[in-house]
Amino acid sequence: MIRVAVVGVNHIGKIHCNAYKRHPDTELAAVCDLMPERAEAAGREHGVPAYTDLRELLDRERVDLVAVATAGIEKGSHHFEPAMIAIDAGKDVHVEKPISNSVEEARRMVAAAREKGVRLACNLNHRFTPAAYKAKELVEQGKLGSMLFLNMRLTIQNPQEDTEWLHMRALHPHSIDVMRYFAGDVKRVQAFMTKAPGRRSWSTVSINMQFASGAVGHLTGSYDMSMRHPIEYCEAAGTEGRLIIDNVYESMTYYPHKSDELTVVRNPLFGGMQGFDDTFAHRINRFIAQIKSGDAPALIEASGADALAAQEVIEAAIRSHRENGIPVDVTTHG
Repeated sequence: MIRVAVVGVNHIGKIHCNAYKRHPDTELAAVCDLMPERAEAAGREHGVPAYTDLRELLDRERVDLVAVATAGIEKGSHHFEPAMIAIDAGKDVHVEKPISNSVEEARRMVAAAREKGVRLACNLNHRFTPAAYKAKELVEQGKLGSMLFLNMRLTIQNPQEDTEWLHMRALHPHSIDVMRYFAGDVKRVQAFMTKAPGRRSWSTVSINMQFASGAVGHLTGSYDMSMRHPIEYCEAAGTEGRLIIDNVYESMTYYPHKSDELTVVRNPLFGGMQGFDDTFAHRINRFIAQIKSGDAPALIEASGADALAAQEVIEAAIRSHRENGIPVDVTTHG
């Protein structure tokens, strides 16, 4: 049984607590939050010890995995300290996205995990759906041939204005991770951004990409769209075929260039994913399966290194926009 401590037990942390309680191979061992009343409430709800100090928790409780579900500026500024404490203690870590809103902190987290030999995973949950699994299988089978282009759209409604870069750093680790999942590393970007009326932040973006493979791509993102519409669309095309993933998990359709027979995967009405929150369980289930299998840190899917790679693309896009849309090379940290 893998014993888990959840750090940060507000909205996202509550999802993590419930997921680890339900999983047959994990046990929620303790909770931690800087706000005593929040920690105590979560401890009472789940019947586990509650702490406000992660070091004290790790000294007193037997824990195998630390889930960091804190938030902060740009949804990520509070991740670094608890993740580093857990890594230093030799624990596997599952951190919420973004891995950090600071790319320098993200680099330090990935380097520390590599040095300690612990597994560092990130909650890049958009790739953990049956539709995405099937699409990845088709890509790996060569059904698309040589990748030519990948178009991605991720749009939600979020009125927050933490910083002018909130939209990029908080939302697009997801979209860029999905793009990298299918097309590999991003080599160069060119970004243009705009502010919706009344906005102080860059709330809608258009980013051109060149992948290391030579394929090209495009990301459209926005914090200005109605939640009544599908939030995500991914189209990947190559010399032999094209595929589309609609709305994260609803469907995947493969269009072979030389045949009229399509491959379609639809989310079933009964027994399928009931909503977006189910992606959390799918992602957690995969990480637990990899821990149980003894997978090496370098083999972890949606790893800290993957999350860092997405952040590097984001920072390059921000630089491109700041410099009037010039193409910018993406920094890589292997």
